[in-house]
Order: sequence, then C-alpha cells, then structure tokens
Amino acid sequence: MERKPKRRTRERIIETSLRLFNDFGEPNVTTTVIADEMNISPGNLYYHFHNKDEILESIFAVFEREIEDTLAAPTRRPADVEDIWLFLHLLFEQIWKYRFFYRDLNDLLTRNRLLEVHFRQILLHKVRTATTLCEGLVLAGAMRASRDELRALATNMTVIATYWLSYEYACDPRGKLESGRIGRGVHQVMAMLSPFLVGESKGLLDRLSQEYLAA
Repeated sequence: MERKPKRRTRERIIETSLRLFNDFGEPNVTTTVIADEMNISPGNLYYHFHNKDEILESIFAVFEREIEDTLAAPTRRPADVEDIWLFLHLLFEQIWKYRFFYRDLNDLLTRNRLLEVHFRQILLHKVRTATTLCEGLVLAGAMRASRDELRALATNMTVIATYWLSYEYACDPRGKLESGRIGRGVHQVMAMLSPFLVGESKGLLDRLSQEYLAA
C-alpha cells in the first residue's frame, strides 16, 4: 500500500492558521498559539514565516487565486438563471472557506496594505462578473432592467455577499457562526434579483432560492 507523502511544515502552518483564524478570529490568534496547536517550536514556525502578516498574506494569495477562478463569468454565451445560482453558490462557498477575511475585513484592510490593494481589485471583479451575468439575462429576455438598474444591482449583490458574515455576526455575536448562515446570504441576493426576472426564469430562481432557507 502506497503511503501518502507527509505535508510540508509550511503547508501545515497555512492550513492550521486558516482553521484557527476562522474559528477564533485573526486578531485573537498569535504565532505562539499556532505553534502550540501544531506541537512545533516557535523557532520552527519562524523559520518558515517571520511574523503573522506573512502567514496572512500566504493564505490571502491562495484565496485570491481561488476566488478569481470563481469570478470567471461565462463568456461564450449569455448567462442563464442557473449560471447566476452557480456563481452565487460558489462565491459564498469561498467566503465561508475564508470567512475570517470577511468577518474581520475592515480591520485587516486597515492594517495590511497588500490586502487593501488586492481586495479592492477583487471587489471590482465581483461587480464586473455580476454585471456580465445580469446583462446576459437581459439579452436572453429573462430579465428586465435598465442599465442604471443593472449597475446598482451588481453593486448591491457585491455589498451583500461581501458583508453578509459581518451582518450575521452583528445579529448574534455570541452565537456560533455556522455554515447555514451563508445559505441565507445566497437567498438574500437571489431575492434581490427576483423582481427583475420574468417568466420561467423567475420561477426557477425563486425555487432555487427557497431551497437555501429549507437547508
């Protein structure tokens, strides 16, 4: 039986840090806590990362690659309702996977210039992708919206997706942040789209949206 190769210490540090940041919030996790959790010495950790910011930026680099793939909207054909649903589903999955970024977003952007610059580009990409998807629905006759309405809708979709976890946390700061709260975020964005849709597209979106409340 072939044995799986052991993960390198650097990879384990990133994986452990992501889990701890997600569970306890990045400001509450020190490099000493990370080293203790991994049962390694602080010196071993510092050999790979000189400080917590380097760990944070390494996690962000992986997050950025993954979310840019998610934000790649269909380009060979106009989007349909299922494309919108899939986009939102995958986007909120990424948000949940790296939820500490979104929960602690304003603090992180204030403290880290690299994150500030790169996250601004991610936000712009979210708006562009949402706009492209909605324009596809208009071209297909599945949505009725003016250019100004599309622009506002794409921005609002981005705002809700970006700050949904902050909203959930503010509603119940002492409660456990569970993945089901992400589903409510998907539902909220889809409910915002629904009034602009017509015919079968509206019915399909509403059915898909309700499934997130039943989960």
